[in-house]
Amino acid sequence: MSIYKQIRADVMEHNKLYVQSCWIAHVKELHGLSFRPAHNRRFADRHLQPCPDHRLPLIEASFRRLKMI
Repeated sequence: MSIYKQIRADVMEHNKLYVQSCWIAHVKELHGLSFRPAHNRRFADRHLQPCPDHRLPLIEASFRRLKMI
């Protein structure tokens, strides 16, 4: 979970916006990065709260800064 905290802190530092863990997991899935499905996830094939389009570039930029993509 520390990666999620690092990504959340990076987005907060650079953009002053909060991002949810489920959004980070969705973006990781879009880029083919490994992630663990949440234990309380209802549907294995879709996200109930996918990342909003306006937050996607912010999370991707954080991935680049942290050298994940």
